[in-house]
Amino acid sequence: MNIAEKLREAKSPLFTFELLPPLKGKGIDAIYSTIDNLLEFNPSYINITYHAADVVYKTLPDGRIEKRTVCKRPSSISTAAAIKYKYNIEVVPHIICNGLDKEETENLLIDLDFLDIHNIFALRGDQRGNRIFIPKENGHAHTTDLMKQVGELGKGVYLDDAIKNPKPMAFSMGVACYPEKHIEAPNMESDIFYLKEKVRLGAEYAVTQMFFDNRKYFDFVKLCRENGITIPIVPGIKPIASINDIKVLPQTFNIDLPEALTKELLKCKSNEEARTVGVEWCAAQANELKAFGVPSIHFYTLGESDNIRRICKKVY
Repeated sequence: MNIAEKLREAKSPLFTFELLPPLKGKGIDAIYSTIDNLLEFNPSYINITYHAADVVYKTLPDGRIEKRTVCKRPSSISTAAAIKYKYNIEVVPHIICNGLDKEETENLLIDLDFLDIHNIFALRGDQRGNRIFIPKENGHAHTTDLMKQVGELGKGVYLDDAIKNPKPMAFSMGVACYPEKHIEAPNMESDIFYLKEKVRLGAEYAVTQMFFDNRKYFDFVKLCRENGITIPIVPGIKPIASINDIKVLPQTFNIDLPEALTKELLKCKSNEEARTVGVEWCAAQANELKAFGVPSIHFYTLGESDNIRRICKKVY
């Protein structure tokens, strides 16, 4: 069953979450520990993020500067496969434009097909230090371009047109959406236009950027429906984890923190107090979303699960 079918058939909001692959050298035990901590809430699927390689500059003994490309985390593909075959839980690896050319993208999708993983989450990826997004040579500049390639593979159209009797590879795609507008979008109307385009290209559901005011989500869903977007729109939420999140989250994700939440965080004397505030706020958010009748609640864990567990105890 693909993710869109799970969402449409759910009798109550599903529980899902997102994981980061471990840093190189750390092994996968921390990932397993996070999942084990949340198994009792019956996760319907797990998203695994994909991180492009970083460019680093190393000073050599002779004083020369050497440019190197370094992968700091394994791909979402290997992590997804490990989770799928250990837990028999549906996995949704992210496939991004950033750092990949079309040939590398095709090869990743072939690997997924061999692993019988056919749910993917299509994203462009971040600029990674640039003012504008710069795709890899012969890569994709936009999520819609990536989705077109996935769609072509669904019809058996590969980059090498000399392949005889090519096998079609059908993937079910989810995409991101932004209740407070994508940071690069000139206005919300533009954001809605491109979300409609993603739906036209095969997006079967969308998961929102994190938000801390449910009214933003309610208004966004209403706007989508008024514009003919009928796919499930899953709210993605994240608990505050430290006092510093007051500054980091708005700057990083172009989102607002409600005044009431900010006031509570400013009273905190430690990160542990801030985490408690974050748990209470996120649980209240989740219960209100649950009452609204959302198809699922998707949690951004950022590699932590104790606070998500505390929240789920109050919601599920």
